[in-house]
Amino acid sequence: MKFAGVILSLWAISFGAIAGPNINVGTVFDYMDGDKSTYLKRVYNGGDSTAFVRISILEILYKPDGSTAEVPLTTQGSDAMRDGLIASPARLIIPAKGTQGTRLLSKGSRDKERYFRLRFVPVVPEKEDEFAISQEDSDEYKKTLSAGVNVMAGYGTIFIVRPKNPRFDTKIEDTPQQYSLRNNGNTVVVVEEFKDCSVKNPQDCKPITTNHILAGRTLKVAKEAGRQYRFKLVEGSAVKTIEVKGQ
Repeated sequence: MKFAGVILSLWAISFGAIAGPNINVGTVFDYMDGDKSTYLKRVYNGGDSTAFVRISILEILYKPDGSTAEVPLTTQGSDAMRDGLIASPARLIIPAKGTQGTRLLSKGSRDKERYFRLRFVPVVPEKEDEFAISQEDSDEYKKTLSAGVNVMAGYGTIFIVRPKNPRFDTKIEDTPQQYSLRNNGNTVVVVEEFKDCSVKNPQDCKPITTNHILAGRTLKVAKEAGRQYRFKLVEGSAVKTIEVKGQ
């Protein structure tokens, strides 16, 4: 299966082995609808010590050749307000087995869809990190972590800000050789739970995948004899289940 325009390489990094904070960012793809300007993202700490999490945001831009670049957000106006997406707060203190949230605020133009990579990175708090804890508490936290084996893993997620007036228009073409979906709208559509299985043996399946089709892009599925393809086409709140068989 070929897909032009997958935006999504996920990001993770770990330091060490198990004990200490262990964060869970939930879904790796989040969407802000056209009529919304804020979104609450929750982060859970399943570890046995407090997590100090720093959040950073980069915008994902598409180049004419189809490649991508991740760039820092620019400022707009004299108030140095960042154009794009703001996390408030950008630093979370999450107790063991607890949850905290950051509110994502959309700023700037919404005439077209925009894509952002969010990084949630647990850190050992230092003064320059602005976590508002004393040096004494910071030193004590470091001693707690160094007393045992420690895991601190950071995760990257993708945040999609839909245009102010989203328009869904997915064109389907079904030929004996392939099945294609072209996104003629102005916002991403999602192909969820894509299953490629044998007709004779429904247990003979390839790994289930999820794909995002950006505006102006096409997803093409090459048909194989004796195979059947089943997936959900998600256009905002509208969900359609589609099944296709190879010839």
